[in-house]
Amino acid sequence: MKILIIGAAGMVGSKLAQRLTTDGSLQGKAINSLTLADVVPAQAPTGFGGKLAIKTLDLTSPDAAESLIRERPDVIFHLAAIVSGEAELDFEKGYRINLDSTRDLFEAIRKANQADGYRPRLVFASSIAVVGAPLPFPIPDDFHTTPLTSYGTQKAICELLLSDYSRKGYFDGLGIRLPTICIRPGTPNKAASGFFSNILREPLVGKEAVLPVDESVRHWHASPRSAVGFLIHGAGIDLEKVGARRNLSMPGLSATVGEQIEALRRVAGDKAVKLIRREPDEMIMRICAGWAPGFEAKRARELGFTAETSFDEIIRIHIEDELGGRI
Repeated sequence: MKILIIGAAGMVGSKLAQRLTTDGSLQGKAINSLTLADVVPAQAPTGFGGKLAIKTLDLTSPDAAESLIRERPDVIFHLAAIVSGEAELDFEKGYRINLDSTRDLFEAIRKANQADGYRPRLVFASSIAVVGAPLPFPIPDDFHTTPLTSYGTQKAICELLLSDYSRKGYFDGLGIRLPTICIRPGTPNKAASGFFSNILREPLVGKEAVLPVDESVRHWHASPRSAVGFLIHGAGIDLEKVGARRNLSMPGLSATVGEQIEALRRVAGDKAVKLIRREPDEMIMRICAGWAPGFEAKRARELGFTAETSFDEIIRIHIEDELGGRI
């Protein structure tokens, strides 16, 4: 089994590489080759015993996609993207990286398929940003895609391409609509949704965090551990059961910012909650107004995808995975 992770230097990509290394197999087959690709060097997972390649390249550069599939990986995880806030601020960069490079990858696979029958499983990290207000709650699986951000539009276009290239038999694609990942480890990034993690992650280590929206804002979340689980499950799922609708909204947890804060209080106490500072941000509040409050995710659940059921659980997973089990 040969595995390619594009966007492997990112948080989810690095955790996915480590999980695959720990498992040692995928779809019941031993993983003997792992290629990690990103615009910056990815971190090598601990303990991988097969052939490991770390490729540093810009996916938007000519021939980048062709070079990544030259060794014909059996499974491709496509996670590379710039985040929502950055895509909104830099229109051209967002379309170049989130859309054009994805189309280049799909085209490279199509040409390989026509040349020698190459047909990999491709798991694409999409986003719940493909839907937009006005939204019902919960959002059904058949709700139309009406994104209200450039990032969501780019992901929605890629979903359509994935379905069409899969229909034509060029690859076996599955789009995973990730909830907002919380709690993200590391430092704050340019994602408009970053504050959901910031207001929990920073106080857990004694640092202040900024809350730019009202506590009534409701959104859809899953932990990094669940995100990795979604991708791995998607790589092995029977696509006959998925059918022609190849893009799935993942399970998650619907919670308000206020409910997040109360979960933090239960787990870490009042001292942590007092480190959250309110600073309203009009741009983020405007973006938030079109965000999904929660999904039925019935199809995904029936296909075996699972996620957390409480924010206390999400916080404790972060403490276990990132803080050595202690605050």
